[in-house]
Amino acid sequence: MANYPHPLIAREGWPFLGAALVMAVLATVFAGWLIASPLWLVFAFVLQFFRDPPRAVPGDARSVLSPADGRIVAIEPARDPWLARDCLKISVFMNVFNVHSNRSPVDGEVRQRWYHAGAFVNAALAKASTENERNALHIRTVTGHDVTCVQVAGLIARRILCYVEAGAVLVRGQRYGFIRFGSRVDLYLPSDVRIRVAIGDKVRATTTLLAELP
Repeated sequence: MANYPHPLIAREGWPFLGAALVMAVLATVFAGWLIASPLWLVFAFVLQFFRDPPRAVPGDARSVLSPADGRIVAIEPARDPWLARDCLKISVFMNVFNVHSNRSPVDGEVRQRWYHAGAFVNAALAKASTENERNALHIRTVTGHDVTCVQVAGLIARRILCYVEAGAVLVRGQRYGFIRFGSRVDLYLPSDVRIRVAIGDKVRATTTLLAELP
């Protein structure tokens, strides 16, 4: 398992989980199970949202793994707005039922980090990549390739968490951030990568091979 120092429930969810549990228990004690049942459903939702399971890491140094659980919504030629280069973009959309822990797609060093405040339109839309709040990492892989990994907030997501800065060394599958409640991750890759997924595919963070570097 790749650098997994976290329990099965993400630490980012502990305050939400604790609050939901307290409200559900109090409602059960003072109002009964029937009245409290919606709060137990809320607790169950929060519990599943913040699950954060360890994952086996496939491939080698040329592998580009999925940085998030979700569905492929874009595979297209694009202009990397962070490194000002022509590239290929792969976008993974996460709904509220996906694991929202973000993992490094490649082995490499973080060369730069950017944060850009923005709007909160539906993360499934293409314009979310340029209009929404986002956090980008430029990663120089151990094979000498440049990969830009961008966390993008969504319609409901209002908090992007990133725990690494320039100079950090990441390995494939290493946990580096989290986005709360629905969002997407964009990857800007060299144009000559070999794509291993298709639009509409469901992917899992770390375990799904998205592409292979040349």
